[in-house]
Amino acid sequence: MKNILFILISLLTFSMTAQDPTISTFLEKWENSKTYLIQIAEAMPESKYGYKPTERQMSFEAQMLHIMKNINWLGANYFDVKDVQASILENQKERIKQNIENSFSEIAYVVKHLETKELVVKIDFFTGKKTKLQMLNLLQDHVTHHRGQLIVYLNLNEIEPPSYVGW
Repeated sequence: MKNILFILISLLTFSMTAQDPTISTFLEKWENSKTYLIQIAEAMPESKYGYKPTERQMSFEAQMLHIMKNINWLGANYFDVKDVQASILENQKERIKQNIENSFSEIAYVVKHLETKELVVKIDFFTGKKTKLQMLNLLQDHVTHHRGQLIVYLNLNEIEPPSYVGW
């Protein structure tokens, strides 16, 4: 009987203290995503920030700003991120890199303080009801999509992209 009671108490204690890895996994990937994007921004010379492969595509700089604005918009509308501190550095490249870092950091701060149960909360999105977890996936997916385009921009300028920073 003592053994059964011990096992039950152990299982109960374990289930109460076990943490869902969803938030920590997202934060690790988010940090690596930021690092990789900043390395890509660093690899492109500032003189080529206006580069666009075709007339209908965004420039390198516009892609970077689009990523940042999307992070800020999703963060403000779905994760209660307050105004992101905007860099006022004179140097265009450094200002963009700093603003990207600020945007990533604000999302990380808010997500770090979320309770796992909040991730299943459904919110209204223009494509229908989505969970906050789906919105986190959208944040990461959007960054990945445009970062892939930036890698092509580097290659078209014969600049070797930085090594992938993944999990």
